[in-house]
Amino acid sequence: MTVIPPPSPPPPPPPSSSAATFSQPRRHHHHLHWAHPTRNPSRIKSTTNPTSITTTTTNHRQNSNNTLLNLLRQRKTDDAWLAYTQSPHLPNPTCLSRLICQLSYQNTPTALTRAQSIIRRLRHERQLHRLDSNSLGLLAVAAAKSGDTLYANSILKSMLRSGYLPHVKAWSAVVSRLANSGDDGPKEAVKLFSQVTRTIKRFSDSTLVANSKPDTAAYNAVLNACANLGWTEKFGKLFDEMLESECEPDVLSYNVMIKLCARIERKDLLVFVLERILEREIPLCMTTLQSLVASYIGFGDLETAEKIVQAMREGRQDVCKILREASLQESLNENESEVFEKLLPNIKYPSDYEPPLLQKAFQPNTRMYTTLMKGYMKAGRIKDTVRMLEAMRNQEDSSSHPDHVSYTTVVSALVNVGSMEKARQVLNEMTLSGIQANRITYNILLKGYCQQLQLDNARETIKEMINAGIEPDAVSYNTLIDGCILIDDCAGALEFFNEMRARGIAPTKISYTTLMKAFSVSGQPKLAHDVFNEMEKDPRVKVDLVAWNMLIEAYSRAGMLDPVKDLIDKMKKKGMYPDVATYGSLASCIALARKPGEALLLWNEIKERCGLIIGDEIKISKPESKVPVLKPDEGLLDTLADICVRAAFFKKALEIVAFMEELGIAPNKTKYTRIYVEMHSRMFTSKHASRARQDRRVERKRAAEAFKFWLGLPNSYYGSEWRLEGEGVEDDEYAI
Repeated sequence: MTVIPPPSPPPPPPPSSSAATFSQPRRHHHHLHWAHPTRNPSRIKSTTNPTSITTTTTNHRQNSNNTLLNLLRQRKTDDAWLAYTQSPHLPNPTCLSRLICQLSYQNTPTALTRAQSIIRRLRHERQLHRLDSNSLGLLAVAAAKSGDTLYANSILKSMLRSGYLPHVKAWSAVVSRLANSGDDGPKEAVKLFSQVTRTIKRFSDSTLVANSKPDTAAYNAVLNACANLGWTEKFGKLFDEMLESECEPDVLSYNVMIKLCARIERKDLLVFVLERILEREIPLCMTTLQSLVASYIGFGDLETAEKIVQAMREGRQDVCKILREASLQESLNENESEVFEKLLPNIKYPSDYEPPLLQKAFQPNTRMYTTLMKGYMKAGRIKDTVRMLEAMRNQEDSSSHPDHVSYTTVVSALVNVGSMEKARQVLNEMTLSGIQANRITYNILLKGYCQQLQLDNARETIKEMINAGIEPDAVSYNTLIDGCILIDDCAGALEFFNEMRARGIAPTKISYTTLMKAFSVSGQPKLAHDVFNEMEKDPRVKVDLVAWNMLIEAYSRAGMLDPVKDLIDKMKKKGMYPDVATYGSLASCIALARKPGEALLLWNEIKERCGLIIGDEIKISKPESKVPVLKPDEGLLDTLADICVRAAFFKKALEIVAFMEELGIAPNKTKYTRIYVEMHSRMFTSKHASRARQDRRVERKRAAEAFKFWLGLPNSYYGSEWRLEGEGVEDDEYAI
């Protein structure tokens, strides 16, 4: 069995050669100098007339350009691509830029691959200056829409490094996609926004950057990134900058602020955001109210969420008053207080302030009811979830009838409690109601069957999914791969992974790490390493700490200590520092390899990383240090203590258990007592040991007595002798 290798990674995109709008690109070639191939100064004599050759070549190239341009004008993009591939000459800048634009507009994986191949060719031939920024901006948007945000981001950064700016619609679209992507996407979104705005400020002529300046939509995109990260201060600065740039915040800006309040767990601020929207007379939308309901549900305050929905059903407009009464009035954090006092000046209004009314009465719609339904599901109220679906069916207003999201929520609720038959019934009812199930619905069913170890049903479900015209995605196959792991079917996991690749579905980070887990569980660390190597070569994913830990765990399970240590060293060299999971795998490997001396080295490293922890507080004495402070968990410390007790390293064992107690972790004294009784009860009892040997063992004996004292076993501190009665001693029995 082999893993299908990933496609060759696309090269980094080139810098653009112009600052342009979507409609009329402007070229400023005097700002940018492109490198040209070094020409050989030597001349070669020829008897052929060079003028006739040049004329023939020029005519042929002109004909090719005309043919290609005509096809492009007729929007025959596929035919134009074929003409491009068959032409021995490189088309002129107009044809190249237009071809990339039309390929980008097609927005298909094939078209995107073709556009990227043109970029590769131009880079190889050092002809990137033939493209205008309009085409590159559109390519960046197409890449972002396809999910390849890394490639899109690299295109725009190349343009910025060259001093040229894409249209605001192009770069803000990439910022928006990055803000909602995983890994470091939100951080990259903030960086990209900052790079664009810094570049804009370098242009003295504002007319040159008029089409690239951030608008309200661009600010909303970067504010969303800050909200996802929980960056309150940065959010506040950008909001101020937004006002200074004369970009008026709209309702979406405040919806994002609601998300920020939810992310930083500030439930008390939600009502002030709603009031601020009404005070500024910004037209309210259902999304705002839905976001409020979702936020209260996220806080576990289902009661307030129900009050909002009930007030809407009754046609009431005093929602702000209802929320003020329900607010817990939590104390403000000092730093966050200063930021939010500027964002929401109504925080300081007197207590007798009369909250504003909604501009009109809003009736709950399908989305609102579905959000409340998700709250019931989250609270484990399955019956209420199903009843809500029935109530929605009986609504007179068609805008409140259940949709595919409503049905999918009920399916998810039933799957969570293992009621697969009922979940399937809901799916059938959904179909009979004329509502088509989507990929998410089927993915939830797949997850349920896999969790119930019903892989045959899962396979039938994915076939049914394909027959219904719904293409599986990476989530579908990740779920199936994980299901194979649960039944210890490593071959099945690999089969699904390869099937996913064969269907043209790009593996995600989870795809790789899940397959690595399959090989890890089956005791095949080298195959897990092969998958890891492929992951490193795939430009669409980022190898993170989770991937490293999965690989380390694979070798750890096999007791291969040297590879584990080598991998940890490599990980550190790449700027990634071990976390609790990394050290836990290393500790388990040390125990399996029976090399307790390594445990002492590991404990010293852990002390170095977490010696600054006092209780639940983390104090960093060296803020300039890039090494993150570690707070070990019970599993890691217990494994180290176990190794030390078994190896009779009682002094170190006492250090570890004392540290556990400082962290509020109760050591398992019963287990350590059993280990001591079974392995060390007759230590230091030999009457034939030499005096020198006995002297050398004094320190160890003191440590052993101290450890026995901590366990509560008879020891020298009690002034009594320790002895065992009989050979077969129970776990916790001892005698004096």
